[in-house]
Amino acid sequence: MISVVSAVRDLARLREISTVLVRHGFGEIVARAGFGRPRKPKPEEPETKALPADTTDVDPGAEIEIAPEVVVQGEAEKKRAATAERIRLVLQDLGPCFIKLGQIASTRTDVIPLDIILELKKLQDDVPAVPYEEIKKVIETSFGKPIDKLYKRFDEKPLATASIGQVHRATLETADGDVEVVVKVQRPNVGNLVVRDVELLHIMAAAVEATIPESKIYSPVGLVQQFDRSITAELNYLIEAENCDRFAANFLGDPNIRFPKAYREATSKQVLTLEFFDGKKLNQAVAEGYDAKLIAKKSVGIIIRQAFEHGFFHADPHPGNIIILGTKEDPVVGLIDVGMVGRLSPELRDRTIDLLMAAVRNDPYGVADALYAIGRPTRKVDMREYRAEVALLAEKYLGKPLKEIDLAAMLRDLIQGAMKYGIEIPPDFMMIGKTLMTLDGIGKELDPDLDIFGEATPFFTELLMKRYSPQRIGNELMRGVEQLSRAGYDMPLQLREVLDDLRLGRLAIRAPDPALALATERLGRRVFSGLFVAALTFGGAYLMKGEDKIAGALFLVFGVIVWAGHALLDWRRGSRPV
Repeated sequence: MISVVSAVRDLARLREISTVLVRHGFGEIVARAGFGRPRKPKPEEPETKALPADTTDVDPGAEIEIAPEVVVQGEAEKKRAATAERIRLVLQDLGPCFIKLGQIASTRTDVIPLDIILELKKLQDDVPAVPYEEIKKVIETSFGKPIDKLYKRFDEKPLATASIGQVHRATLETADGDVEVVVKVQRPNVGNLVVRDVELLHIMAAAVEATIPESKIYSPVGLVQQFDRSITAELNYLIEAENCDRFAANFLGDPNIRFPKAYREATSKQVLTLEFFDGKKLNQAVAEGYDAKLIAKKSVGIIIRQAFEHGFFHADPHPGNIIILGTKEDPVVGLIDVGMVGRLSPELRDRTIDLLMAAVRNDPYGVADALYAIGRPTRKVDMREYRAEVALLAEKYLGKPLKEIDLAAMLRDLIQGAMKYGIEIPPDFMMIGKTLMTLDGIGKELDPDLDIFGEATPFFTELLMKRYSPQRIGNELMRGVEQLSRAGYDMPLQLREVLDDLRLGRLAIRAPDPALALATERLGRRVFSGLFVAALTFGGAYLMKGEDKIAGALFLVFGVIVWAGHALLDWRRGSRPV
């Protein structure tokens, strides 16, 4: 495997990744996947030598070797910390791209164990600020004009920093006057760094799955593919600007929610200029006396409407992305950082509503059927056993009062139960599941008595009524009639083409047999062997009848050997010798 990895452009980064993995006690994975091997210490090199600070001086043609002191560190780390903690530390040490990967992986409760999920949720973007001169260069390069021609004022000190970009306050001059804005600017060269790391991640995930069969239950390749889609969208700020516009249009006229306006004249792929929300962070607002119960109730309604009415929802509504505007008596929820969004198709929306309504009705079989409809069976499912399994899992949750149900635990257990029976859950459902879990946690922190099911039930009831409304049923009937009408219109023409082909002798009926080619090949092999053995036998008998008895005997012996070899090979292929 190392020969494949050696072809990667940046071997230095791969060595750094391998070294960090070994340092945190994952040397076995590095060795089995072929990313590196321990280097024997030189006679003059002490075993406790400190790790060199510079790990980038690498011969591109050399095999990756891990220093022995790093191996010793890894063994000590395995004794010190649990596996879940060590995974988080690896991702933190490897930087922005891997931190984002961990944040994405924390949503995959279907394949990642709970202890690792809890550790991954601790991952935060903790990076130093980029100097103002570099930020200024990114902005001026992106728009082709000096920064003072674009913004009337631009604060050099960042308001916040993250792995992909950092945020500054500014004043933008518009046709409607000066407006206060926040400017999100990508870190210099972050796009190239992310692309490089994503390429390595694809190669490493494939190598791990190929060489470590037990890793397939965590779907490394699937996680990297999901991460690739997410990080690619996040690197393009024009997509986030479009998300802001779409959310604002979906909630037009709703006084309870606001999304920042994107100013397109000062927005590009690397720079995003948004309306500044002069409000308070969620925790700060609650500490200052804002009505926490009302905020929780409004937040539940907003997320439910996004997901199940619009099918387009904020996929990362953690407290840091919630700004409270308005008054203490009538708070307004402002949602920011809409780069990560989820989408639910109408069909998936209906199935998810069925699942949650079955939970509300305390109907375990309804829960099982809804989850089966949401997923994609990868093998034949014994529905009787599957329903019994779901009923057993649901007993822990559905018998309780609705406000006491742990939504996160219930969804996690149900999804893992479905995976046990080979039902593959789509990533979009996992995204809404993660969003509902986050919402449940925030809501109960704001209001311990919050009944998220009770708050959501009126929305689901209204959506169910719309699903079975005369207008929707009429539309579906009309669509079915149109499809039948189109089929009726096309059928005579298709039948005429079939009859023409039959009349002209062009119609051929084929019934392919997958075993036919193998049977034909085996028959040919037997005929050839039979003829060859018969020739040797007759030739040997003829020679034995004459004076050349030794040659005749050799022919006969050779014929027996050929027959025996053919019979043995045929037996090994699963057939009886003839």
